[in-house]
Amino acid sequence: MTWHAKLDIDYQVESPRTVARHQHTGPLRVLQSLYPEGDAICHNVLVHPPGGLVGGDTLAITVTASGNAHGLITTPGATRFYRSAGDVAVQQTRITLQDQARLEWLPLEAICYNNCLAQNRLTLALGAQAEFMGWDITAFGLPNAGLPFVSGGFLQHIEVPGVWLERGHLDATDARLMDGPLGLAGQRCMASLFFVTGSNLERHRREAGLEIARELIAAHQLHATAGATCPNPQVMVVRVLSTLVEPTTHLLRQVWMAWRAHFWQLPTTEPRIWST
Repeated sequence: MTWHAKLDIDYQVESPRTVARHQHTGPLRVLQSLYPEGDAICHNVLVHPPGGLVGGDTLAITVTASGNAHGLITTPGATRFYRSAGDVAVQQTRITLQDQARLEWLPLEAICYNNCLAQNRLTLALGAQAEFMGWDITAFGLPNAGLPFVSGGFLQHIEVPGVWLERGHLDATDARLMDGPLGLAGQRCMASLFFVTGSNLERHRREAGLEIARELIAAHQLHATAGATCPNPQVMVVRVLSTLVEPTTHLLRQVWMAWRAHFWQLPTTEPRIWST
């Protein structure tokens, strides 16, 4: 039996509060909206009761925001792509931000189990004054549990149409890709944190953002396998390779908090679900 789930979330300002309106079909839900930072920023947690995807399952998530709305979305646990008998499991997320809207997309990691066939797609569309901050963290296998990722495939697709595209297919049997020095070099967790704007980022904001990220990277245990760059004037990216998820998440959270203060003058307020 396969599961097909769809969730639509729309953030709007109903003075003075950012409000999330949502509807769903299938096993995908939004928990109650939370306001740990006050009315301006709405925190939401996405819950997928089946706990993972097998071949043939699909999750389709659509997020929109307009006006001065600011949403933050996370998850209570990892997204798990389990083994497949031949069909592909797909998670497709489409985010559209208009006006001066902001969104933070901060799901916990995706785990690719051995023999999975999975696709994880994220597409962003931003109005000229909209801004987005989000990350993607993917772990291949469970090395500490003796469950390596030695068979299967994973497609990663992150796109801002006409602005930025990252797309890669990882085949677990491709030793050169998985273990070679120009590939993952034996690391089994890859991640990116990205800040995206609807128009060119001012030079001083861009350069200061890079400096902040690079200083945090230089002081971190993953300094040899992490870096920060701007592929174009609308996108800033931190990329990380690691053997495990935990140090990767630690570094990305540090940069996320620092960028939040730099770009948006917001204090550090981690989602409550991360500490439970």
